[in-house]
Amino acid sequence: MMTKIMPAEETLLPLPVGVSDYRLATAEYYYVDKTMMIRDFLDERPMVSLFTRPRRFGKTLNMDMLRTFFEKTDEDTSIYFQDKKIWNCGEKYRKYQGQYPVIFVTFKDIKKDTWQETYDSIAQMIILEFKRHAELNDSPRVSDRDYYRKVIHGDASRNDMENSFMMLTKMLHDHHGTAPVLIIDEYDTPIQQGYLRGFYDDVILFMRNLFSGGMKDNRHLSFGFLTGVLRVSKESIFSGLNNLKINSVLDQKYSSYFGFTPEEVQEMAHYYGVSDKYEEICEWYDGYRFGQSDIFNPWSVINYFSSGCEPRAFWLSTGSNDIIGELIGLADQDIYDRLASLVKGETFTAYIDTNVIYPQIQNNPSTVYGFLLVAGYLKAVRTSLSFTGDFLCEVALPNKEISFVYKKEILQKLNRYKSHT
Repeated sequence: MMTKIMPAEETLLPLPVGVSDYRLATAEYYYVDKTMMIRDFLDERPMVSLFTRPRRFGKTLNMDMLRTFFEKTDEDTSIYFQDKKIWNCGEKYRKYQGQYPVIFVTFKDIKKDTWQETYDSIAQMIILEFKRHAELNDSPRVSDRDYYRKVIHGDASRNDMENSFMMLTKMLHDHHGTAPVLIIDEYDTPIQQGYLRGFYDDVILFMRNLFSGGMKDNRHLSFGFLTGVLRVSKESIFSGLNNLKINSVLDQKYSSYFGFTPEEVQEMAHYYGVSDKYEEICEWYDGYRFGQSDIFNPWSVINYFSSGCEPRAFWLSTGSNDIIGELIGLADQDIYDRLASLVKGETFTAYIDTNVIYPQIQNNPSTVYGFLLVAGYLKAVRTSLSFTGDFLCEVALPNKEISFVYKKEILQKLNRYKSHT
């Protein structure tokens, strides 16, 4: 359920601006219930699921929700779900709660200028996750304790670190008797940095080995989740990972779980006593289409309510747009004219390639349309599949906020391009 409407004399719950901790969000803030995502996953249960969504659309919070639901801990974490929709779905789903060891890592803050700095940051993150599973250190059921200690003491080689997800899943399986769940948040952040800073080959090789070891044909894995803004092509990072189920902004599955639906925004507006502001919220922050779902930008809606319902472009500069800047710099006159036409409220139809290989960007500047769509600058008004398997999308700017952001972050780059040609 959504948070219950409280009597006027009671204190309203604060809004979770920047909160990505599920327990904190549900215990102390107004929380929009996305727990039915758990039901949908358990009904299908693919081995590895990849969710690609724009920045600030709730990816990390949803991954922490999955972690909290599945992870076996000393704490009774069912209390965080007993008043949520998933709990009303019956024992068929409740029986999975708190039953798995979980590996959880997030790459969202790994934005370094060199490969060595990036590797050191990734290694430190892996070491901390190993230390979090301190039960492995003295477990008589774990035959790889020397490897475990080598990692936590910082003595592991690069090859050891490439095998770390595979080894940690094995050790957790041996100790607990249940294969773990592996959750990797914002997997593509260091890959984008690698492309921009000139160490793409190094980061791709490392990440391919790290992910393949943990997720490809791994009998010590119950299931895995990944999130990112972009889907990096199988030929690159997911080479050979044939058990990957991809859920992009163009897919219907899970379409309502990242971002807010109209009903959720209406209920939030009613809770805070500003139902009369709903049309303004739609004008500024609605307009996204994920699959067939109408979606609002959750970051901007939350900040709108938190800022006394003063509409502003809250999403402006919440992430790096260096890749898009490079693509615009490569644009020809046709691409320039198309992108410039959007600020006039026009639309155009383009092929959207959901497979991205960074080194090929310079050979195919039209990939800018796909980047802008998955990054949240465009919406797909209508979508169909071409005979090549690519998506054919009529695209437009989603709302008033993005029109402002687009002029600031995209159109200025376009105009600089035009002035130099």
